[in-house]
Amino acid sequence: MRLLLDTHIVLWTLAGSPRIANVRDLILSDETEVFVSVVSWWELATKIAIGKLNADLPTLRQTAKGSGFFELMVRGEHTEVLVNLPLLHRDPFDRMLVAQTMAEPMKLITADGVLAQYTDLVMLV
Repeated sequence: MRLLLDTHIVLWTLAGSPRIANVRDLILSDETEVFVSVVSWWELATKIAIGKLNADLPTLRQTAKGSGFFELMVRGEHTEVLVNLPLLHRDPFDRMLVAQTMAEPMKLITADGVLAQYTDLVMLV
């Protein structure tokens, strides 16, 4: 199975948070390919820059890589899906994660119930 982690799920996974207890085994399974989108790194960089998050982005990226997570780049195909998404969610980062999920396809792990309205590829924690 291929999984894409929403930005908050990346942070919760790396921190060992109990908030992901129902998907932790799936995320950490050797049978699962886990991806972190460059969109998530961009979102975190933005939050760090404006003071909403106290974290070190290079350390987060290295920790994710060390956990066996792959980076998912943004491709033209993703934007072609994005342009046709209804405006159910206004956050541009989340909308691109949904578009990537649908274009690849893969499952998106999130706690954001609004994203589940887009596709059955969204798995809620």
